[in-house]
Amino acid sequence: MRSTVGIIGAGPAGLLLARLLHNAGIESVVLESRDRAYAEQRQRAGILEQGTVDVLRAAGAAERMDREGLRHDGIELRFAGGRHRVDFPALTGGRSVMVYAQTEVCKDLIALQLKEGGPLLFEAEALAVEAAESERPRIRFTYEGREDVLTCDYVVGCDGFWGVARKAVPAELSRVFERTYPFGWLGILADVPPSHDELVYARHDRGFALLSMRSPAVSRLYLQVPQGTDAQAWSDEEIWDELERRFATDDDWRLERGPITSKTVTPMRSYVHEPMRHGRVFLAGDAAHIVPPTGAKGLNLAVGDVVTFARALAYERETGSDELLDAYSATCLRRVWQAERFSYDMTTLLHSDPAATPFEERLQLARLERIAGSRAAETDLAEGYTGFPLE
Repeated sequence: MRSTVGIIGAGPAGLLLARLLHNAGIESVVLESRDRAYAEQRQRAGILEQGTVDVLRAAGAAERMDREGLRHDGIELRFAGGRHRVDFPALTGGRSVMVYAQTEVCKDLIALQLKEGGPLLFEAEALAVEAAESERPRIRFTYEGREDVLTCDYVVGCDGFWGVARKAVPAELSRVFERTYPFGWLGILADVPPSHDELVYARHDRGFALLSMRSPAVSRLYLQVPQGTDAQAWSDEEIWDELERRFATDDDWRLERGPITSKTVTPMRSYVHEPMRHGRVFLAGDAAHIVPPTGAKGLNLAVGDVVTFARALAYERETGSDELLDAYSATCLRRVWQAERFSYDMTTLLHSDPAATPFEERLQLARLERIAGSRAAETDLAEGYTGFPLE
């Protein structure tokens, strides 16, 4: 097989990149190791930054998002029994976020790719990326029971942390920066309307809690739990009781309960691989960086990566210059590190660290009080949450 761009992974990053390239008249082939049903059901992120929303609209992939997504103009912070709303548009010049699940983004992009785009091969497992430094890198993969090779001008690895693309970067050229947190998130899906119309981030001495949603009828909620927790060890009643404790306020707000349909535990870690490019192989999304979910940055960072690549390749086609392609890693990493910083700040602001001293706990409350009492501090949070510019 032959294509201009070989894309490994049909998550939101790989699928959006295929769409952006199609719109620019550049051919691509997408290889996805799992079947279509799995790709459309992977539960991941649910918050789209303003920039991501704008990109999907410009790409012609936002019709259902605009119809069914939930625009949010703020979040609520809860601590010490009080409530403080952060008003995004008032602080950012009109920016907001959209609640629209990654599963739905993938469904929309898959449908568009199959209808209008280039080949999208499900159950096509990439085995290795070879000849990264040549003008014709290639992807060895298996499909329909046989091994094949996709020869490309460029390879983009959107295949996640465990994928093969990052292995194309020689170990002696790689630098890894990471942090593992001593806690995770116990996440549930529940068939009950959300108890608040915006996301609620709660800091409590017993641990962090987050109230989110997937639709007007389905709630998505999270509890901070110790690292290594088994989700099934928590009964439904224990989960609701603990959520109620952590969301408790001094007013008459109440948490609505309902049937829990899913329980999972998400580990918390920060990870960055530098560089994000070697030869003609480019890394995007979780293949290059991971953020704790507190800041809702994972999917949005991946979007920034593929937008940067698509713009750089279109520029090369228009001008003959590799300038933007050569700058890909540095350009993406500027945004990545700002998102890592924001996600770290949000995580340490709201979670209970089992090793924290009373002094550090008081500093945590002081940071929250500063946000609630200072427009400058509140603006910094709002700007970070709604998204850093796509360069």
